[in-house]
Amino acid sequence: MSTMAYTTDPAATAAITRRRTGLAKSTATVTRRALLRYVRTPQLIVMATVQMSMFFLIYRYLFGGAIHIAGMPYVDFLVPGFIATGVLFSGIGAAVATAEAVHEGFVDRLRSLPIPRSSVLTARAIADTAILTLASAVTIAIAYAVGFRLHGSALDGLAGFGLVIVFGFAFEWVFVTMGLFAGNGQVAQGMGMIVFPFAFISSAYIPVATMPSWLRVFAEHQPLTYMVDSVRALTLGPHAEALLGHPTSYFLTRALIWTVAIIAVFLPLAVAKYRRG
Repeated sequence: MSTMAYTTDPAATAAITRRRTGLAKSTATVTRRALLRYVRTPQLIVMATVQMSMFFLIYRYLFGGAIHIAGMPYVDFLVPGFIATGVLFSGIGAAVATAEAVHEGFVDRLRSLPIPRSSVLTARAIADTAILTLASAVTIAIAYAVGFRLHGSALDGLAGFGLVIVFGFAFEWVFVTMGLFAGNGQVAQGMGMIVFPFAFISSAYIPVATMPSWLRVFAEHQPLTYMVDSVRALTLGPHAEALLGHPTSYFLTRALIWTVAIIAVFLPLAVAKYRRG
């Protein structure tokens, strides 16, 4: 019987450490720059926040009296769905911004810098997720003012909000990829329209049980429904399983699998496109 000795090359270890440090530092620097752009152009933050809140109020009062959900007020059903689908609509702005950066040559300038390629795209995703977080928080505050109530614990509510941010970060990679392939803002905005079927053919605004059977199959198994219902289950607390038909873990497990899958597909795709130019 023989044994094999493994040795660690100090030079190789040091090189890996430097690359990791360089990636983290570059990502932090580019993220800071992107966030400063938002701070210096507050209209971008205001519009993102106002738009999300305005559409929520429209859904709350336009459909609130027409749609009846068994076992809960419509506003309690709507808020988790609206906040979760908000990651899609806010992501269109990320696609447009990325496409404009490509069109204006800013991305070419970044490629010439001695920084890891993935740090630029990661910074874009983080900065846009930060704006999504702010817009979602404001919308939730407004939701409380117009009747929404959390039926789970405060920890459940925070977990639900955290899930929205995680889902948002995953979908940012979809939209960043879209922007890189689009090449200009108009095309990116048009490509962004593909999110509408996912948003509306889901459990976000109405129960999927009310849909035609052929449409229900898609609605029940698409990623956004699992994401919406995982957040909704956390906000409903002990009533979740009786009202939704499954325990929270059922929706949460599937939502997280979809989240990991989306990042696993679109992050390397975006980086590959960025490298090729």
